[in-house]
Amino acid sequence: MPEPARILLVANRTAATPRLLEAVRERVAHGPATFHLVVPRHPPGLHKVVDPQDGDGGEAERTLAAAIGPLSEAAGSPVTGNVGSTEPLMAIEDAVNLAPYDEIVISTLPKHISRWLHLDLVSKARGIGPKVTHIEAVDEESPVP
Repeated sequence: MPEPARILLVANRTAATPRLLEAVRERVAHGPATFHLVVPRHPPGLHKVVDPQDGDGGEAERTLAAAIGPLSEAAGSPVTGNVGSTEPLMAIEDAVNLAPYDEIVISTLPKHISRWLHLDLVSKARGIGPKVTHIEAVDEESPVP
């Protein structure tokens, strides 16, 4: 029996949206897979500009905690996770340096409001190595609070 594919999920406000959950279900339908979710810290308000290295007041931890259950249910097995750097590309690089992944799935807000897409995160992540898949939430999906 082949080893399960190792999939790195990267999401913040879209960590438990229907589109990402469906992507996890579809991936599992194609063969065994394990998933690890990284939720980059998201500095609130002006702290993004003034001191982007500051924490996010626990927002990322709450997002991670709220997403693990639905993602594990979609995966049919436990999903692991951690909170990463405030810089999403650094959070991805840190995860890839700690464990090998076969694929990176980046879930973003819709293009017109996604900071990650404005930073060209998906293209930059492709330079890291593993295959990168982008999942974009739609406007009517409500992000994790």
